[in-house]
Amino acid sequence: MSRTAPQIECSPEDRQTLQGLAANRTAPKQTVERARIILGCLEGKRVQLIARECHTRPNTVIKWRQRFAHGGLAGLSDAPRPGAKLVYGEDFRNRVLAVLEQPPPAGLACWDGPAVAARLNSSVHAVWRVLRKEGICLQRQRSWCVSTDKEFAAKAADIVGLYLNPPANALVISVDEKPSIQALERAAGYVETDNGKIVRGCKSTYKRHGTLNLFAALQVATGLIQSNTTTLKRREEFLQFMDLIVADTPPDRELHVILDNYCTHKKCDAWLALHPNVHFHFTPTSASWLNQVEIWFGIMSRKALRGASFKNVAELRQAIEAFIAAYNPKAKPFKWRKRDVKGSQLRNTIVNLCN
Repeated sequence: MSRTAPQIECSPEDRQTLQGLAANRTAPKQTVERARIILGCLEGKRVQLIARECHTRPNTVIKWRQRFAHGGLAGLSDAPRPGAKLVYGEDFRNRVLAVLEQPPPAGLACWDGPAVAARLNSSVHAVWRVLRKEGICLQRQRSWCVSTDKEFAAKAADIVGLYLNPPANALVISVDEKPSIQALERAAGYVETDNGKIVRGCKSTYKRHGTLNLFAALQVATGLIQSNTTTLKRREEFLQFMDLIVADTPPDRELHVILDNYCTHKKCDAWLALHPNVHFHFTPTSASWLNQVEIWFGIMSRKALRGASFKNVAELRQAIEAFIAAYNPKAKPFKWRKRDVKGSQLRNTIVNLCN
């Protein structure tokens, strides 16, 4: 004769909670099953009957009945488990970092996740977890250019001094050219990738419709841009652009022009003799980042040129002029800064950076 399960008791609130869990279609299967088992026990049903109704074993019914009798609703939760033994611990992390210090395998220019995993005979996912935790990006790169100009300190101090403390009644401008901007025509739009994300897409093939050169002058104090587009970029075009800037500058104001060392900017002594209020200041070699107009060129390229399509040079010129017309009313001076980068960083090892 089948035995009747011992009667268990619970409060009306707990019973209502159990009924809600038993009827819940989104709760985990184990949670629903345990609630139904306890409700069957509360109704006084036999263990075998409850097991058949819940499609489980009698031992499972007995287990959760006992857990509920001792701990109530909290007893129906999974007990804490110690978890699997840690396979990839601190020792594995140190081995990964040690491998990165070694030369990469033959045929590879640098280490990647699968190569490290093969060297350690481990899971590539474990290697990636270590790299992510340590903030190591094996494929991303950063570059910098360290000037070897023997007069770097003096030239840089001269330009930074103009930025921080310009002469009284003087206008400081950063001037440079962006040469050979291509008028490319190609289809562009939005595409959906295999993973469902929507990205900007452009056709791989395109038509070339000529190039254009852009001369630009950034007023350091205001951020305003003066520009001129040309088909050539000789010294003549550069000086013609400077004539336009001088014409817009009051004759009683000095004009300090920051330039890089491009050949068209040099050997302008005759022109400078005709304009005694204009002074050229050249950045050190390999230090064009000291010229603030380079920042603006990057902004203009991202917002007006990247991904655009032009059927001819005239459309390209219109796009550049339209961007400048929209930029100038909202122009602001740059908060210029440059992170100090030292060549000695290349001698720092992975271990030193991660410890």
